[in-house]
Formats: sequence, structure tokens, C-alpha cells
Amino acid sequence: MADVNQLDEAKLASYLEANIEGFKGPISAEKFAGGQSNPTFKINAASGTYVLRRQPPGKLLKSAHAVDREYRVLDALKDTDVPVAKVYHLCEDREVIGSMFYIMEFCDGNIYWDAQLPEVDNAARGKMYDEMNRVLAALHSVDIDASGLSDYGRPGNYFARQLDRWTKQYRASELDKIEEMDQLITWLEQNQPEDDGRVSLVHGDYRLDNVMFDNNNEKIVAVLDWELSTLGHPFADLAYQCMQLRMPGAGDMKGLLGVDRAALNIPSEEAYVAAYCERMGIDSIPNWEFYIAFSYFRLAAIIQGVAKRAHDGNASNKKAAQMGAFVQPMAQMALDTIAKAQ
Repeated sequence: MADVNQLDEAKLASYLEANIEGFKGPISAEKFAGGQSNPTFKINAASGTYVLRRQPPGKLLKSAHAVDREYRVLDALKDTDVPVAKVYHLCEDREVIGSMFYIMEFCDGNIYWDAQLPEVDNAARGKMYDEMNRVLAALHSVDIDASGLSDYGRPGNYFARQLDRWTKQYRASELDKIEEMDQLITWLEQNQPEDDGRVSLVHGDYRLDNVMFDNNNEKIVAVLDWELSTLGHPFADLAYQCMQLRMPGAGDMKGLLGVDRAALNIPSEEAYVAAYCERMGIDSIPNWEFYIAFSYFRLAAIIQGVAKRAHDGNASNKKAAQMGAFVQPMAQMALDTIAKAQ
């Protein structure tokens, strides 16, 4: 099997010179740390610095690692209010590096993993959370038709489709039976809210470490990792971000469970949701517990997929083999959310 961390630099440079105007080798490729899904590389070339995102080699789950969809949505958003990196080329020829990939610009800025943002002061913290809120509202306000994305997702009830999709993907990745996941799936199936007809572009993985701030931490210069984007329900993105902020301060993405948000000038969940509602011109969000519980379920299903790839020897991150241990706690946190709301 091809090494997910290695690229044939000479072959890649020759291909890029032939397919990207102004591109010039030689190149050197360095894999970015972090990331569980699509391996991402910094490409240093004679003509400048670029970023390459590829599918992992080997057998993949259906619809997973859709770098072609990432490329399409980034290209569609180039003239909108959503900050994204400029894309240059999509390569669907798997012979070049062993899997499909695309090339985009290298954006200079700051990425943070700890939701407490210990690197900045209180004034900056509050502004950064408000900027994340602003960009999320801008994303959900994109004119789908004008941006050429009217066929970017399937019609019908988004949560019904997503629940069906991720249940199937979870079952396909299941290594051991997890009772809490079975209970959660049953509850979600039985408690879906009626479709309210809201449809927007959704990111699918909107969180702190998937946005890049400028060097002054005042503006987001790029929203990253669009693999899970589609047309769907905007509240899914908002709940997913809030779900992650509820999580413990452990692991790569540190949440805010038990943290005194006011002392850090970080908005409460209620205030964050209220700011989003004001930007979107709505009064409130009913069925919030369902959206939160669904977010836990979907993240648990994604993590199970990472663990399955590690089990099969086909993961891009050395920590992937340990990821399976998080599935049961995720499901339990969802069940706890449901129990508190009843």
C-alpha cells in the first residue's frame, strides 16, 4: 500500500507545472501535523507555497474523503462573504500520487485548538468568538443558486438523510457493539423534528481548529476542511460547534466543560446562539437538544470510521488507532443531554 505520508515530488512537480499556470518546480512536500481524514501537505515550490489535500490511498467508504467536493465548494465561494483559500487545480487522475487531490493557496495565519484560547487576552477572545459567529451566519446566508451550488446536496429532510447516512457508515465501521450508540440511534430515529424547510450551504465540521485567523486574530482569513459540506440544515453547523464547546478540556480539540466562560470573556452557549439568531433574523431555535444529540452521534460515527481505517492499516494520523475509545463516551454525552432535557 502507498505510504500516505510520502509523495513522489519529481512526478508531482512535473504534473503541476503542466496543469497550473505559473507553477514552477522543484518542490518539497511536508505533511501537516493533525487531521484524521484527508492528508494535507505544504508544498514549497520555486514559484511559491501551496497546499495539497489528497484522499488517503486504499479502499474508502462510499462518499468519504470527497476532495472533489471540497474543491468545488471552495471554487464556488471565491466571490462570497465566506473567507476561503483560492483553489488552483483538481487532479482526478489517481496515477499521479496514488489518489485524487487538489492544490490551493497557502494562507498565512493562526489556527487554535484549545477553545479556551489561552494564547490571547480576554478582549481578543470575545472578538474571536463573535467573528466565528459572524462567519457561520455568512456561510448560511450564501445564495445557493447564484454560487452554482443548487445541486450540491440532495432534496428532502436533511436530518433524516444524515441519520440514515451516518448510521450506515457507523455500521460499516463498527468493530465492537456499543450499547450507548444503539440507544442513541434509536432515540434519534424516534424523535426527529418535522422538516421546517430551511436549506443552506452547511460546512459539516465548523469548529475552532477549522478556521484560520489573521496574524492579529481580528478576522478569519480562511474556513478550512470542507469535506463534509453539503446543502442541509443550518442549525446542524451551529449545534455541532456548540456540542464541541460542551466537551471536556482533553484531547486535541479542547472544549469548555466546567470552564468559567465569563471570566475568559467567552460567550455562554445561550448568548452565542442568540447572536447567531440575531444575525440570521430568527427568534429562537426549537428542538435544540435533538440537534446537539445528533451532533454527538455524527461525530461518534466519524470517529468510528477513523478507528476502522486504523484497524485496516489505512489512516493518515498515528493517533487514529486510539480514536475508537472516544465513541462510547460521545454517545453517553448525547444520552446525558437528552436525559437533562426531559
